[in-house]
Amino acid sequence: MSKYTFQNRDDQEIMITVNCALNVPLMLVSIVGNSLIILAVLKTPCLRRATSLNLLCSLAVSDLILVGLLVQPLYIADEWKTLVNAEDQLLHHLSGMLGFFLCGVSLNTMTVASLDRMFALLYHLRYAPLVSESRIKYIILFVWLGTLILTSALYFWNKFIFHLISRFFITICLVICTASYIRIYFIARRHQAQIQIVHQAIAENSDTSKRKLTARTIKSAMNTFIFYIFLILCYVPQVILLIMFGTMSVKYWRAEWTFASTVIHMNSSINPILYCWRLRELREAVIHVAKRIIFR
Repeated sequence: MSKYTFQNRDDQEIMITVNCALNVPLMLVSIVGNSLIILAVLKTPCLRRATSLNLLCSLAVSDLILVGLLVQPLYIADEWKTLVNAEDQLLHHLSGMLGFFLCGVSLNTMTVASLDRMFALLYHLRYAPLVSESRIKYIILFVWLGTLILTSALYFWNKFIFHLISRFFITICLVICTASYIRIYFIARRHQAQIQIVHQAIAENSDTSKRKLTARTIKSAMNTFIFYIFLILCYVPQVILLIMFGTMSVKYWRAEWTFASTVIHMNSSINPILYCWRLRELREAVIHVAKRIIFR
């Protein structure tokens, strides 16, 4: 059985050529965009101190290293290998394992980001000492190492168990993220109601500062929610196919699975655009870094 199920060789060549043509520009956008995001955060001290931006920087690193520099080049090479009838199972398995590793890092990071924003609203007075910059970095390191160990061990050990555990962890991440943002929504509603009450009376300066801090935290939570929605939209096709693999043979869904992978790669190209759109400080830092690079 070939990698794709098509009526003839011409259909297969057209499908692979189109898929590679889509991945090449996505790869370039991912490399350039995420490199600018990482450089902007590294060269701007005030951005490095924000826990939410540290988490987004972790996403940018995974998008740059895993997608732009590793996954997509291997993925394109694996696709073209099919056209010349080359057999290289190591390349195919390596591309697949890194792809799942990318999914795990992205989903786990977004789950941590949703919990971080919820805790920032629930415990805003104790948030700063509890969630320090160093602790966030340790959590990010744990996410990366834990995902790498589990993915590499299970992927090469037993594919059935790997897909089963993947479905379980994907479901857990989605449930946690959804519950966190539902809680954030109700906190935001309560905050808006409190603002209307305070506007009817004379507010103290401390109360004003507290309201501004809460408003900034809510805005940050809404930003991460938008990033989460786009991530889910890009992952939905492959999640559906991953669930269907439990009852159907993989060989009947090769083409669909391949294009679903391309949609996931697209998320790494979209993320830098979303960051610059929603985060004014980060956008200004990226523009500054880009100008320095261009004029240098």
